[in-house]
Amino acid sequence: MHSTVIDTVEFPVRERPAAWAETMALAQVTQRVKFLETATFGARIEMMPLGVGQVSALSYASLIAQRTPRLVRQSDPEMYHVALVTAGEIGIEQYRQSCLLKRGDMGFFDSSRSFDTYAGDTPGKTLLFQFPKKLLRLPHEQFTRLCGLSLPSTDGVARLFAQFLVGLAEEYVHCTPQDVTRLGNTALDLLSTVLAHHFDQDSAPSGGRAASGESGQDVLFLRISAFVVEHLRDPALGPEAIASAHRISLRYLHRVFQQNGTTPRAFIRQQRLDRCRKDLADPALERLTIHTIAARWGYPQPDGFSRAFRTATGMSPSEYRAAMRGPTPALDAAGDEGGGGPRQPSAPVVRPPM
Repeated sequence: MHSTVIDTVEFPVRERPAAWAETMALAQVTQRVKFLETATFGARIEMMPLGVGQVSALSYASLIAQRTPRLVRQSDPEMYHVALVTAGEIGIEQYRQSCLLKRGDMGFFDSSRSFDTYAGDTPGKTLLFQFPKKLLRLPHEQFTRLCGLSLPSTDGVARLFAQFLVGLAEEYVHCTPQDVTRLGNTALDLLSTVLAHHFDQDSAPSGGRAASGESGQDVLFLRISAFVVEHLRDPALGPEAIASAHRISLRYLHRVFQQNGTTPRAFIRQQRLDRCRKDLADPALERLTIHTIAARWGYPQPDGFSRAFRTATGMSPSEYRAAMRGPTPALDAAGDEGGGGPRQPSAPVVRPPM
């Protein structure tokens, strides 16, 4: 895959601030930029699209970038942002919380609210993971509690996520379109694990273990999860059936799921859609129709499945399947595939006009 690279060093000094302001708009979140040292300002961004969002490698110094309430009202892509600092220092502020991110720290942003970022004289380098809010399996209120704050990525699952982002940026050029779509899903899964781990630790007592009541609910949630997965093919699967099978009330069932940041219906829907996505991306199942795949995972009505799939992914099932297959190989006059295998589309390197 080819990334999109914009480097202000290629512009005359007087044109660099305007070029960078335009670049931030290309990065999907418009910001107002103030340059502290216009004469020496330099910045670079490499944008790497994924199937579920984008990873960008940024390097800049001596600037303040503000996403103001007015800019939010003008355009909001409704995305979450996770910034991993790989060098230097970056200051962030949102939701009346602020911190200074140093190397190895992660910061969090919500595109729907104003925020400020700033960098001093020492160039800061950041990997920025952006993705639609609706794809994160975490309540909005939990994510926004982290906005303007930092988490270390020096150990545990956070370190795994950070290493993955760094490796993805380094090897992006060697990936196919199908690779980056799958890697985008992996990035989301790893991030969800990081955040779930953080909130598990945050909610536990000082001894580090959850209270006995929560522990019992955790075990029950695992049992219910296994039951749901086992019965996904049943279109009648719902909260009532789950509660009855486990001999608990509907109210208690919802409480168990609430403790895990979701609802019974949302969990069922997510599990079904995850399996549909995997089947649509599986070359071994390409002879199965979309309706057949949907029906085997509890979606007997094609229209209902298409609406649910588009809401979750931003793509129709057929568009998603085509994206995962990649470009169609050229055919010769006899109808056979031409030599050399399928070609991968290459996005041109986009640079602002001189």
